Amino acid sequence: METKYNIVKQAIMSKILDGTIRPNQKISSETELMNEFNVSRHTVRLAIGDLVTRGWLYRTQGAGTFCADRLHNESNTNSDSAKTIAIITTYISDYIFPSIIRGAEAYLSENGYHVTLFSTNNNHDDERKFLEKVISRQFDGVIVEPTRSAFSNPNIKYYLNLERLKIPYLMINAYYDELEPISLTMDDEKGGFLQTEHLIKQGHRNIVGFFKTDDIQGTKRMKGYLKAHRTYEVPLNPNHIITYNTAEKKDKPTEELRKLLAKNNQDTPTAIVCYNDELAINLLDVIRGMGLKVPDNISIVGYDDSFLSNVSEVKLTTVEHPKSEMGKAAGKVIIDLIKDKNKAEGKIESIVYEPKLIVRNSTKELKE
Repeated sequence: METKYNIVKQAIMSKILDGTIRPNQKISSETELMNEFNVSRHTVRLAIGDLVTRGWLYRTQGAGTFCADRLHNESNTNSDSAKTIAIITTYISDYIFPSIIRGAEAYLSENGYHVTLFSTNNNHDDERKFLEKVISRQFDGVIVEPTRSAFSNPNIKYYLNLERLKIPYLMINAYYDELEPISLTMDDEKGGFLQTEHLIKQGHRNIVGFFKTDDIQGTKRMKGYLKAHRTYEVPLNPNHIITYNTAEKKDKPTEELRKLLAKNNQDTPTAIVCYNDELAINLLDVIRGMGLKVPDNISIVGYDDSFLSNVSEVKLTTVEHPKSEMGKAAGKVIIDLIKDKNKAEGKIESIVYEPKLIVRNSTKELKE
């Protein structure tokens, strides 16, 4: 169990790291901290004493305890330190993420930067911990793939503190809209449109869409799916929109597809639009298990053109993702931001990649 004094210490450090307590600002009094955490004066003094020793706080006789200006102090002592970039991504070793990371690492290494990788597993608490490390260690810059980007982010204060400390950051694959950061993303709405349009032009009308909606990519791809139906005046069955979140991704989509295919009526889907290739491969297993074939009985479209699109005997029709190209571009942009911390507005701009549909043999024209 964590000690009481450590709980108090960590709480004070978190307020410093998220910018709630700023350099040379007086912190709460011992009595206020005692009441806030329901601890003894001895416990509070232990916590404050440790932070003073470590350079996080300083005392002024007769005035109280204040937040130290660690950025100024450390910049004077660490002027010759190695150049470091943090990459915070939802996953490191899964799916398309290794390709993105390799692209960024290669470019940054060529330009003399060391890279430290952090994986949030799409969890906001982990994102907060890593942002605290980035701020406390004074990284030169940060490349971030947002965590559960479709939702309001509880860590916004940390990003605002990065801005105050002039630690450049950029976002890849998605972004937190309220921050309006420099970002490198795909036009995911258009990508979802292309997936669906392809199937509609092949004659499909019962098209089920599976979308992970705790990430903004999924909500935008779903928007493209809906827009394609409206553009081509294809009636949309509300039961053919399946949404799920990160925690549900292994089970809910496969269960929902089994239910849809088991009905075997006029509303049974003839085609599937998938949030990504990883999902498409999982759904292929369900289709095979029910004695159906792709594309003879049902067509399926993935997204990302990952290595998974070619591992099965069914080669996936999918939307191309720039992957390593995006990683390399992220490396270049973060270095540009570091070199020009006081950049003129609009000098360094976000990049939006145009999606491209790659047609393989997982889809076929539906005969009348």
